[in-house]
Amino acid sequence: MSEDLHWLGVADIGAAYRNSSLTPDCLVAALLARIAALDGELHSFVHLDSAGAVAAAAVATAELEAGRDRGPLHGVPFGIKDVIDVAGMPTTCHSRTRLGLVAAADADVIATLRRAGAIIIGKLATHEFAIGGPSFDLPFPPARNPWNRDHHPGGSSSGAGAAVAAGLIPAAIGSDTAGSIRNPASCCGIVGLKPSYEAVSRRGVFPLAWSLDHVGPLTRSVGDAAIVFDVLTSAATAPVPVAGLRIGYVRHWHEHDMSADPEVAAALDCVAATLGAVDVTLPPLGDFVLVNRIVLQAESFAIHGQALRDTPELFAARTRTALLPGAFLSAEDYINAKRHQRRLTEAVDTAFGSFDVLLTASSMTPACRIDDPAEIDRTYMMQARGPFNLTSHPALAMMSGVSEGGLPLSVQFVGRRGEEAAVFAAAGAWEAAMGGALRPPEARQLA
Repeated sequence: MSEDLHWLGVADIGAAYRNSSLTPDCLVAALLARIAALDGELHSFVHLDSAGAVAAAAVATAELEAGRDRGPLHGVPFGIKDVIDVAGMPTTCHSRTRLGLVAAADADVIATLRRAGAIIIGKLATHEFAIGGPSFDLPFPPARNPWNRDHHPGGSSSGAGAAVAAGLIPAAIGSDTAGSIRNPASCCGIVGLKPSYEAVSRRGVFPLAWSLDHVGPLTRSVGDAAIVFDVLTSAATAPVPVAGLRIGYVRHWHEHDMSADPEVAAALDCVAATLGAVDVTLPPLGDFVLVNRIVLQAESFAIHGQALRDTPELFAARTRTALLPGAFLSAEDYINAKRHQRRLTEAVDTAFGSFDVLLTASSMTPACRIDDPAEIDRTYMMQARGPFNLTSHPALAMMSGVSEGGLPLSVQFVGRRGEEAAVFAAAGAWEAAMGGALRPPEARQLA
């Protein structure tokens, strides 16, 4: 087992602890060694708390050996996106404006993980303030894709996607305002869940857009995502049988509203055929994209406007470009966008009158090169994730296949608000049909 400790998932780790074939201190030591060996090329961590992780692992080992079992996350290592407060660690938001600012208290989601016995290894790279894109004019380098380090790992939970996919950690916590959990999952070939709005507390998470922000897990399997979600929400998600699950395929979003890469479209058709999905029509994807953009830009400028006026030079160029359009939006623009948001939400709710799960594209293209700003901007537009930040429905992105170029392709499953169990059922069925979770070729990580 020692050679493959870094590929153990959350459920595997729990089973190994409880049959005494593994201890938390052994696992943490192995993961820290792997981080030391690989992360100099991936740049997924911006703050590594090795001493704290070793100490927490020793406590978890002693508790489990003494028969004190806190549940399925006891002794499981996590990485945390660096917009989420972890007491005693800096929350830099990947920005020079916050260097040296150490969190005094845990965010609610971190407090929940600690009560469950989870081990926090460190903070993970993000785009500055969770917006913009990979920037090379900041104190920290951008994270890179472990499938091919010349490519973008997605964002803004970029370090989370890279670290989980590379086997540096079994799970991470990210945030998602227009797809920032699901984009790294799509680019890195892992599982990313944006839960229903407010299913997971955002207290202690630096906001990007209050009405669109969500917090959720990134893992290497659907089952692991379900385990983490259940702990974060203090719930026990009852399994939903796949048989009889009605799945609607939003084909027109990637065939007519936007033009997906042919490999992406073919993989989506394969998922739909495998799961017996039938076509369903929603409002045009462009309507969702425009409304999401207006709401996000208005709310994010309300947060950052004063700092942009006072010290614009401290922000990355990409961050300024992403935030400044909010300065030119009026109250009328924002209110009209919120009115359209309600209309679009009602349309999706209507579709759930006939279907239990919707199947859509996530990214319309595989991950692009990280050194091509124009292509990164284009691929950020070529996506179908933002609609469900507007509508508050739970959405999960995962791998649908591998491109000829050796990069992950992706699919998205969406459920009714509060019905993550149906999303897990559909995604789990596809994962099983695919033969389980895939991982980056070892040679690409070690090259």
